[in-house]
Amino acid sequence: MRKSSQHRAIDKYRSRLVARGMARFEVVGRDTDRELIRAVARRLAEGGRDADRLRAAVRQTIAGEPPKKGGIVKALLASPLVGAELDLSRPREEGRKVDI
Repeated sequence: MRKSSQHRAIDKYRSRLVARGMARFEVVGRDTDRELIRAVARRLAEGGRDADRLRAAVRQTIAGEPPKKGGIVKALLASPLVGAELDLSRPREEGRKVDI
C-alpha cells in the first residue's frame, strides 16, 4: 500500500529534523504558558551560549540545587580581554582649589 503525499512529506520533514539532531515532541501545559514554552524551545533549538545558559538555569531550577560558586570568576576568565595586558591605571590628581 502506498503512502499519501502528506505522509511522505511528514516522513521527510522528520528525517531532516533527525539529521539536524532535533526532535519534535508534544508537551501539555497551561494555555497562558504557550508563548513562553515556545520561546524557550526556540532559544534552546538555536544553540549557542544563550541556549547553554538557559539550559543550565532550567536544570538548576528544576533540580532545586543552590547556585554553584565561582560563576562570576568563570565569566571573567572567559572574557576576550583576558591576557590583553591593558593598562588600567589612572593618574592621581589632587583636584582643584575652590574659593569659598
